[in-house]
Amino acid sequence: MTVASIVLSVPLVLGFLPLGAAKVLAVAPMRQNAAHLRYSVTAFRGIGVLAIAGALGVLVGMMWWPLGAAAGIGLVLLMIGAVISHMKVGDGVAEYVPAIGVGVLALAYVVTMFGAHL
Repeated sequence: MTVASIVLSVPLVLGFLPLGAAKVLAVAPMRQNAAHLRYSVTAFRGIGVLAIAGALGVLVGMMWWPLGAAAGIGLVLLMIGAVISHMKVGDGVAEYVPAIGVGVLALAYVVTMFGAHL
């Protein structure tokens, strides 16, 4: 694990853990987001579980890089799904730019993980 991958892992873990937990717990803003994006609360909870799993995978990836890389890829895919979901409901760019930014961050993390081990 490189310094770059450690630096990139911190915001990923600190961002995805609480947001994933909020989705799993179905707090009011997450229920509203689910409705806006035309997801059931149950489906949104599933997305929350994936976010938590990704964050924990990135955390464990500090000790076992293949898991960290796989978790990072999963987070990139989650963010691609988020962008697609926002586009489907007609949201403007401002609504999905955060997902693009976080997706790029996760992709940079994946690149550093593979770059250090290939």
